[in-house]
Amino acid sequence: MFERLFPRREKHKPSLPQPNAQLALGALLVRVAFADRSYDAREIAAIDRILAQTFSIGPIEAAKLRATCEALERDAPGTSDFARILCEEVSYDARKTLAASMWQVLLADGDHAEIEETMLHQLETALEISAVDSAALKTAATQ
Repeated sequence: MFERLFPRREKHKPSLPQPNAQLALGALLVRVAFADRSYDAREIAAIDRILAQTFSIGPIEAAKLRATCEALERDAPGTSDFARILCEEVSYDARKTLAASMWQVLLADGDHAEIEETMLHQLETALEISAVDSAALKTAATQ
């Protein structure tokens, strides 16, 4: 009876943009922040700062980009697809810089959860970052 009175409406989801290097980077930063099932203001601020610096955009544009990346991360393909985009479109050195940025996000909330580090190492592997460079990035970030 209630179904006829109040039919369920399909929720209209806005279509998400096709992932590019910029969106893939943001989505992976969000993925690292979400790894421990906690996503706080310090992590959000770190992501916004990284996006603003990386792409030379203002804080409002960075926040909008992050919001798009959050939606993309939630509804988009797996990590390997984002990593493939980045491997195809950016240099190895740029991917190392991305991994260093991921460490900033991981450490932003002051809590270094093992699940976050595991996720980050999986991302580094997907980004084809060598084990030697991965270890150096961790050392630099945690000192």
